[in-house]
Amino acid sequence: MNNFPEIQTERISLISLKKSDWEMISFLRSDKKVNEFVNRSSAETKEKALDFIKKINTEFNNRNSIYWKITEKNTDIMLGSICLWNFSEDRKTAEIGFDLRPKYQGKGIMNESLNSIIEFGFEKLNLESIEAYTHYKNESSKRLLQRNGFELVSGKKDKDNENNIIYKLKKPAANNGYK
Repeated sequence: MNNFPEIQTERISLISLKKSDWEMISFLRSDKKVNEFVNRSSAETKEKALDFIKKINTEFNNRNSIYWKITEKNTDIMLGSICLWNFSEDRKTAEIGFDLRPKYQGKGIMNESLNSIIEFGFEKLNLESIEAYTHYKNESSKRLLQRNGFELVSGKKDKDNENNIIYKLKKPAANNGYK
């Protein structure tokens, strides 16, 4: 995949991250509410946010991840992000990650984004499964994943965060859909 895969849905656009998004990256990676259940490095300065954007773009160019900026259709205002990353060596499994500005939560935006990325992962990347790591107390994330067919993987541990539980969605058999 050489060109960034932009995705359009009924209400949203999933597009590539730009340097001008640094303020929202800084917010999403540093806000206490957004990061309540996430263990990741913050980007509280412009320099750190720009370094993160550079890293994201390099990872895409190296085919290690795809990180989409979530916007409302026909705008460039970043609402959140969603990504596929941490691909298995055989490129049949990837991890999905997402975040969303608090004022846009509970409006179906992440559900719409997640559905699009699941379809993209299975149809365009030919993934066989998608995993999601979430904090065991993150009820809204767990509900979102379960609503979209992800099942809890018992016994599997996140070696980087003991508070995470792992969900997995397997590619459905032909004609069974994604839900």
